[in-house]
Amino acid sequence: MAGVFLGVRDADWRLALVLTAMASDVLDGVIARISNTTSRFGALIDPIADRVFMLVAFVAVTVDGLISPWQLGLLMLRDVMTVIGWFVARNVSWLRDITFQARWPGKGVTVLQFVTLLAALQAPRVVAGLALACGILAAVATTDYTLMLWVNRAGGPRDAARRAEASTSSAADLPG
Repeated sequence: MAGVFLGVRDADWRLALVLTAMASDVLDGVIARISNTTSRFGALIDPIADRVFMLVAFVAVTVDGLISPWQLGLLMLRDVMTVIGWFVARNVSWLRDITFQARWPGKGVTVLQFVTLLAALQAPRVVAGLALACGILAAVATTDYTLMLWVNRAGGPRDAARRAEASTSSAADLPG
């Protein structure tokens, strides 16, 4: 849909594409959970597809003058931080074993990005406030995710608790 968004100039068609992208994103997640057909590949590719669509759409509306470059920066802050975080996590040994999962502040950023994109197409006067809110929520999401990684890191509090629990349960299994 990102490629189609670039090729379409009509605001109503672009609006329809954004609404379709939103609906397909929600529907995909709901169907996967209800049918219990989630997969590691799906969990990886879904946010990448979302990010590609949002990046392409936001750059397009920036080029069209519907949002400013500073608003684009705020809107993409969480995504830039996610990419940086991914590279850090892959290169720091004590972060490699942590399971990466979506968290509510990050989902909130995605919803706010979609709302801002809709506003850019239909009500540009509210974009500045939405972009600012998205930037603030992106900072909250980045902090939340960083704290989650810190707590769950190898050698961190949760890891120590898991080791203590494992040693207690294995000691309890010993004849005594």
